[in-house]
Amino acid sequence: VLQLTKFDYRLANNIDEELQKLRCRANFHALRFTKPIQELGQKLVLRMREMAIRFIAVHLRFEPDMLAFSGCYFGGGDKERYELAEIRKRWETLPDLDADGERSRGKCPLTPHEVGLMLRALGFANDTYIYVASGEIYGGEETLRPLRDLFPNFYTKEKLANEELKPFLPFSSRLAAIDYIVCDESDVFVTNNNGNMARILAGRRRYMGHKRTIRPNAKRLSSLFMERDKKDWDTFARKVKAVQRGYMGEPDEMRPGRGEFHEYPYSCICKKNGDPESEQVRGNQGLKNRSKEEEPVLGAKGDEQVFLI
Repeated sequence: VLQLTKFDYRLANNIDEELQKLRCRANFHALRFTKPIQELGQKLVLRMREMAIRFIAVHLRFEPDMLAFSGCYFGGGDKERYELAEIRKRWETLPDLDADGERSRGKCPLTPHEVGLMLRALGFANDTYIYVASGEIYGGEETLRPLRDLFPNFYTKEKLANEELKPFLPFSSRLAAIDYIVCDESDVFVTNNNGNMARILAGRRRYMGHKRTIRPNAKRLSSLFMERDKKDWDTFARKVKAVQRGYMGEPDEMRPGRGEFHEYPYSCICKKNGDPESEQVRGNQGLKNRSKEEEPVLGAKGDEQVFLI
């Protein structure tokens, strides 16, 4: 009997390999979304595919409470500083943080504009179709406009579903589950943060058959974004590509995380028979075909209708 005390991306390092594999099976196979969520999620995937053979999904964590908790500054002047400071008062134990220091340490999520600049620098053209998965964006349309200008083929669940989405609107975890399905099925998954949803998606996309997941090297990118106006575009793009090496979702990028947890299910999908080719996910053909019967994993306390056991 195996007890999962934390049901997310985390896989402890210090257990037997066979138990580790069992944890992967539980994490990636045990829970399935309920039928209404799964059906709408797949409808949105099909609607994206009808417009484009390939599309990018961008998971944007840029909600007001998340930004306030981060202690970062995002260029909104005194209005932003006041609003986020008021939200921070909800947490009495939060330490005072230096915004510039947090950004230089890579602790701040990329803004929508920075995500767009990163993607364009990496070579994605402005005719690329993108699906943006997000909750409430701080600053609303004004914050999103620079990303939309860079990628006019810009879609969200609200734009694709409209009336069909209404039954889900009162439930944030169900909305997140719909976003999760579209992100999981995208050709490229991009995140502006390193939170739980981003990590479990990265893990699942590796486990169920390799699909590219781009994580921003926020620590190295921060200085490039601050000096953007001092560099011509070609120089900026070249430097972005350089700092993003190792963060582009290559099969052999997986490595243990700091402390006692893996960010990715390394031991669950890598063979260890001494064959160099098999030790790098490439030889793992058995997981290339993603079963239609195996649905994504997502759970949230207080919203029991998100998934089925």
